[in-house]
Amino acid sequence: MMNMCMRYVRDKDKSAAIVNDGFLKVFKKIHQYEYKGSFEGWIRRIVFHCMSDAIKKEAKYVKFMVFEDYETQTASNHGIENLYAEDILRMIEDLPAASADVFILFAIKGYSHKEISELKNISIGTSKWHVSDSRKRLQELILKKYNYRSNAG
Repeated sequence: MMNMCMRYVRDKDKSAAIVNDGFLKVFKKIHQYEYKGSFEGWIRRIVFHCMSDAIKKEAKYVKFMVFEDYETQTASNHGIENLYAEDILRMIEDLPAASADVFILFAIKGYSHKEISELKNISIGTSKWHVSDSRKRLQELILKKYNYRSNAG
């Protein structure tokens, strides 16, 4: 759970606080677990919701892994600094369903490619391809939305 939080919050103390809050909610809601699906997945969902609540409270934009290549490009970035998690989640809905599912499991919920391959009955390579393809498509959608042009184009 800590790894999942660190992927987005990138601050060890804040991530630890989020995980602690998440597990507090898990213990308070343990009676609501219905023994359907994996227990770890249930916990992961609660911790993820705590993390998204913390991000919303701070009203900071979320730096998803979509922006890994962004910092190496130079040009005007009007509007991109105001991109919020909700914007990206809406863009994820525009991805092909299979790619969106795998991307959400990997990038948002923190599943490994091995876990995704077992869960979706696909190869690890296919899981990696879906994440890579989703990342590229999201970058294109973001850059298109904000009329961003690299120096090469």
